[in-house]
Amino acid sequence: FLFIKYNIMSLFEDKYQQLARQDLLDYFNNSRNKFKVYFSRQLEIMFEDKYYHWITNRALRDLIESKELISHHYDLKNAGKVNIVWHKSFRYYKRAAEKVCELVDTYSSPSLSAGIGRIGEFLILEGFVTNGFLYRGKGINEFNGKKWNDSEHNLDFIFTKDNIDYGVEVKNMLGYMDYDELEIKISICKYLNLKPIFAVRMFPKTWINEVNKNGGFSLIMKYQFYPISHKELAEKVSKILNFPIKTPTSLQQGTMERLLKWHNDHVNSK
Repeated sequence: FLFIKYNIMSLFEDKYQQLARQDLLDYFNNSRNKFKVYFSRQLEIMFEDKYYHWITNRALRDLIESKELISHHYDLKNAGKVNIVWHKSFRYYKRAAEKVCELVDTYSSPSLSAGIGRIGEFLILEGFVTNGFLYRGKGINEFNGKKWNDSEHNLDFIFTKDNIDYGVEVKNMLGYMDYDELEIKISICKYLNLKPIFAVRMFPKTWINEVNKNGGFSLIMKYQFYPISHKELAEKVSKILNFPIKTPTSLQQGTMERLLKWHNDHVNSK
């Protein structure tokens, strides 16, 4: 059964990889994009409404291997290796690549990365508390006399509302969180008898379904949040790289309403 399921999934992803390949090729062949540079994470996000990040990445690698696109790895101080990609007809790419690399390295600075993580947690904490969730702890791996000892992982928050306990993980990042970490956080919640909530910018639908099957909820933000002190940089990154970035001082109530509706449905079904 697992063998058949694996092969069906492989065929499914191969089909979408070919579609993503054609969409990417059409995009780069467009005269408006032919003389620009991009990098892999940027393209994954640009096409995420149609394809999972890993499918876009595989399609991109295929185009590079077939010489339709050209790529070069740049070693950056803060961002590590960044794979810059451009159309094969773009001969004078270096200056454009250097500008993109400079911007990527700027928003990847350790101080800003830490600030982005903190603002994500702050917005979630405030949003939950102001909507009647009781704060039970932060950076925590034990609850009601039980402690998770199978790894050094913990949960960002634990909240309670209407006698339902929630383990909340916050990922204020552009890419998907690590899948292994997703599984571990679900396991921690199961062990501590918590319903898992993942507050993330974006998840693949298959992961959303997996969280649902484990009694949890995926609170999809769609945007990465920057501290208001970095508003100018956030606007620059959003404009130049086409990244979904905002600098809110609180979560939109509509975001919390989605969570509250799901919560209330569970309360009413008890």
